[in-house]
Amino acid sequence: MAVEHDEIGIWSEVKLAIIKKYATAYTTVLESQRRDHFPRMRWFYIDGYAGSGHHVSKTRGDLVEGSPLIALNTKPAFHEYHFIDSDAGRAAELRKESGDRQDVFTYSGDCNAVLLRDVFPRADYSQYKRALCLLDPYNIDLKWEVIEAAGKSKSVEIFMNFMIMDVNRNAMRKNPDKSVASKVAQMTRLWGDDSWLDAGYDQIPTLWDDTRPVKVSNERFAEAFRQRLIKHAGFQFVPKPMPMKTKTNSVIYYLYFASQKEAGKDIVTDIFDTYRAKQGL
Repeated sequence: MAVEHDEIGIWSEVKLAIIKKYATAYTTVLESQRRDHFPRMRWFYIDGYAGSGHHVSKTRGDLVEGSPLIALNTKPAFHEYHFIDSDAGRAAELRKESGDRQDVFTYSGDCNAVLLRDVFPRADYSQYKRALCLLDPYNIDLKWEVIEAAGKSKSVEIFMNFMIMDVNRNAMRKNPDKSVASKVAQMTRLWGDDSWLDAGYDQIPTLWDDTRPVKVSNERFAEAFRQRLIKHAGFQFVPKPMPMKTKTNSVIYYLYFASQKEAGKDIVTDIFDTYRAKQGL
């Protein structure tokens, strides 16, 4: 059975363009370091929600290369590619795209388990292994343990899609009593504990000697998560995330980058700023 490719909007295409620009810069810098100082150095590309390898552009209707194919076509090349998708059909399509290449590993399963068990341990900092990891979940089912493991490894940089629209619609409603219980649980797993409730709501005094919860702005909540990436996950450099907005100026998600290297932060900040300027942000 043929796999139906996901349709993506313009901001998803922008996200892919950002990944493409950074992947080339990333492998170029590491190739220079390997050649000049660290001959044992190797670097991997990791995609936790890889998809089928292609998308369909909503604006044009044609096929768009997904992040796995962008990585496979990056020059200088990565030494290993690790593609994960929970859907067996999408994973099978990816295997067909990569053929019999020995440097490509494709997994069908929960990326939270696969990353922690099979993939991140390969990026051993002491063995001069490095990795660029894209975490672009289909909803908010990513677990904090994965993010923290990447930060504590010292070897894994991440791009992460933080789906603020899903959070607002389901997990962090204006009236928290009406939030969807399953989404609240997902948000707690993503954040690592329930302190996201303190970050997401101010307690405002009322006339009856109690308080009522009032949601904070998207920007303030996004900043709280950025600080969590630094203070709790252990990433040293996390630039201000890139907001991806609809035509009506609503933020769909924030694209975060987190790294141990200031050079990576500087490159991504320049890339983010370029696209912010193009979109008038």
